[in-house]
Amino acid sequence: MLRFLFPRLTNAPARGADLFRWVSDRARNPDWYREGEVPDTVDGRFAMLATIAALVLDRLERDQNSEASVALTERFVEAMEAEHREMGMGDPRLGRTVRKLVGSLGRRVELWRTADSAARDSVYGDAQPSPAALVYTAGALNELRKKLDATPTEMIAQGRIG
Repeated sequence: MLRFLFPRLTNAPARGADLFRWVSDRARNPDWYREGEVPDTVDGRFAMLATIAALVLDRLERDQNSEASVALTERFVEAMEAEHREMGMGDPRLGRTVRKLVGSLGRRVELWRTADSAARDSVYGDAQPSPAALVYTAGALNELRKKLDATPTEMIAQGRIG
């Protein structure tokens, strides 16, 4: 209702939605959880979502596309808030939890800015994946990074990544 009454004061719901959908679809790929041995848990799924979002944000920021970066981050926050509400988290803890998750996303963006392969820290944290799982995940994430680098920023912003 507020969108109808005050369209300029509310976020455009579609802004960044296609890009966030693309990121989410990549994070749901079962190969991460089978070959990459990422735990199929809330934390494991968050790690994949945040890692792929971080790769995209790093790419957008290198091209100084702050509008698309902000839109993707807004959709990320919106999704985290909705998911945690669905899991039964109430308002007093929700804001703090979402801030923590966004901080985790920011740390992952920084990892990918400064490291050739940040897969271990970004996906597994303190866990010890098998060497084969780490090789798979690092390789797949580096391929994804190359695909992002080869895609024009305007297409990334639209969620149209080859």
